[in-house]
Amino acid sequence: MRQPKTKALPETMRAIEISEFGAPEVLTPVTRPVPQPAYDQVVIRVAYAGVNRPDALQRAGAYAPPKGASDLPGLEAAGEIVAVGSGVTSWQPGDLVCALLPGGGYAEYVATPAAHCLPIPEGLSLKEAACLPETCFTVWSNVVTRGGLRAGERFLVHGGSSGIGTTAIQIAAALGARVYVTAGSDDKCAACVGLGADVAINYRDEDFVALMQADGGAHLILDMVGGDYIPRNIKALADDGRLVHIAFLQGPKAELNFAQIMARRLTVTGSTLRPQSDLAKARIARDLAEAVWPMVEAGKLRPVMDSTYPLAEAAAAHARMESSTHIGKIVLEVAGAD
Repeated sequence: MRQPKTKALPETMRAIEISEFGAPEVLTPVTRPVPQPAYDQVVIRVAYAGVNRPDALQRAGAYAPPKGASDLPGLEAAGEIVAVGSGVTSWQPGDLVCALLPGGGYAEYVATPAAHCLPIPEGLSLKEAACLPETCFTVWSNVVTRGGLRAGERFLVHGGSSGIGTTAIQIAAALGARVYVTAGSDDKCAACVGLGADVAINYRDEDFVALMQADGGAHLILDMVGGDYIPRNIKALADDGRLVHIAFLQGPKAELNFAQIMARRLTVTGSTLRPQSDLAKARIARDLAEAVWPMVEAGKLRPVMDSTYPLAEAAAAHARMESSTHIGKIVLEVAGAD
């Protein structure tokens, strides 16, 4: 069996923990022991960590880490592999990677399954690469694998200027879909069009249901809003359309007419990424390496960067994200090795 390999590591590291459930201010700088790699794991010295809505949900007590995962927030990062556990043959210390994490990204070092790591795409900085894993894993698995998006279909994504939205626009456009988005300002709509959206709908001024119905309905909708958007999404779908949920910012409950779903042969589905098995996530990583990383290296998909905060200012990064004024991804600079 291949023996663990490691660089000389310190015993402790800087990290940000959730001192109690609550507002962004509960994110607290602490000192923690440096993690060690378990079987089939690597340890990454984090240069940058992405900030995502699930981090805020965990901070609020609504998105618990899986059993055995770090209690620290942070679901994606980029940096240098500094330790390799037994069983790992695909990576070695010194490799630069970005990775999907089970947790723990808000720290100088993090452990994650080796199969959830991907190389830094050619032409991207570590800061940009840190924005890819969570959104790409989520979008690909829900829009393409689960949602079955095909070239020529009408695809509607809500929250088009978010990290998920900006990624979904670019992947769908690269696949040849006609892309519709909703966003909350004219500036955000313009940004979405600049990324490849065909139609951008300012939901404060326009009814996305009426606009989609006028164009024949959406073949696929990716929704992270929930609440009263759920029955509106059903109305906005074309016959045989698919509705995929990945979050519920306005809540998971709604009143639906299931006779309409049956008569129009609609599919309503969804998923969350974090609770899925390591094997399922490894399969998504392989799909990304084969289908999405070439898009990145060809310039068809680029992470949209909003802002960067030092690790110690994670609370300010969360406040920025929850203000919903950002366009694209927010990242934490941990080691800043670009």
